[in-house]
Amino acid sequence: MKLGFFAMPIHPVGRHLTETLKEDRELALIAEKLGFVEGYFGEHVTDAAETISSSLIFLAWLLRDTSTIKLGTGTLNLPNQHPAAVAAQVAMVDHMAEGRFIMGISPGGLLSDAEVFGNLDKDRTEMFVEAIDHILNIWSMDPPYNLKGRHWTISTERTIIPELGQGTILKPYQRPHPPIVVTGVAPFSKGITEAAARGWDPISANFLLPVWVKSHWQKYAEGCAKGGRAADPANWRVAKSIFVADDLATARRYATSPDGPYYGYYRSLATKLIRNGRANLFKSDQKAPDSDVTIEKIVDDLVIWGTPDKVADELLSFRDTIGDFGTLLYAAPDWVDRRLGIRSMELLAEKVLPAVNGAIARTSSAA
Repeated sequence: MKLGFFAMPIHPVGRHLTETLKEDRELALIAEKLGFVEGYFGEHVTDAAETISSSLIFLAWLLRDTSTIKLGTGTLNLPNQHPAAVAAQVAMVDHMAEGRFIMGISPGGLLSDAEVFGNLDKDRTEMFVEAIDHILNIWSMDPPYNLKGRHWTISTERTIIPELGQGTILKPYQRPHPPIVVTGVAPFSKGITEAAARGWDPISANFLLPVWVKSHWQKYAEGCAKGGRAADPANWRVAKSIFVADDLATARRYATSPDGPYYGYYRSLATKLIRNGRANLFKSDQKAPDSDVTIEKIVDDLVIWGTPDKVADELLSFRDTIGDFGTLLYAAPDWVDRRLGIRSMELLAEKVLPAVNGAIARTSSAA
């Protein structure tokens, strides 16, 4: 199992943007030093808690000060952007990264973003599919472009000057394009099936109960079969909320207290999802009333916390439940306590991951 991270990020409303951006940047630099293989940053335009408004700009800020970690968008919310702009900007960042870029894409889940861009009452899934089709077509063809769709028409036929390069959108560094990943949120996600059929790989969100995370493998395998390729657990990324401390009391307090970062994270995220009609994500019994969903229960169900030994045991139990997967993505919360936030990452990389991989190796050899 490899180790990465996924930062939406979510910070307490009212924290100074300059400081949260510096914190998120430091997270990535520390992760690389600890051997994390990849890291993702989300983006939203209309949220005072999720404060990165362009994941591509943020990743560009990191590239010169990193050298090994792969950096990904988590995600590019395609209905909110023009496909030609995304194609050109991703190509540029991919060249800046020289192969260390992963392209995470989605229809975008924040309703206020959809509203501000005029997409609230539109079919955003249809827009998402059209956008990525346009982007891939731009990268696969030579200009002039003449791409027609329901939501965007892309052309340089009237203005192209081939000998001067005018009318050309440049192609990415990685060919035919950067690796594409999609984040699975819904139980038994049809989106994962369709993505896998197109050769893309899934990230299972950290805010899903294990039973729903498990359902993603089935849908991924279906999509791979549809696309004529083998379903490889190594290509499955699973995000998880984890806190590791040197002693159990500190771990319990920091991970479960109402004034801690994990409680704050889920208070923000779950409230938005529940108001958007997505309380089902937090219920193993889909017939249970929404009133059964509380922040305390969500934290209890979804956050793995403890000393390195306890966390390793619970991660192995989680893996037994959902099945084998390739990369564990540490869902990074706000650093309410900077020292404890960094220490959690250190213990996860230096103590927990080796213990987990050692147990997996012993089980494999015994089999």
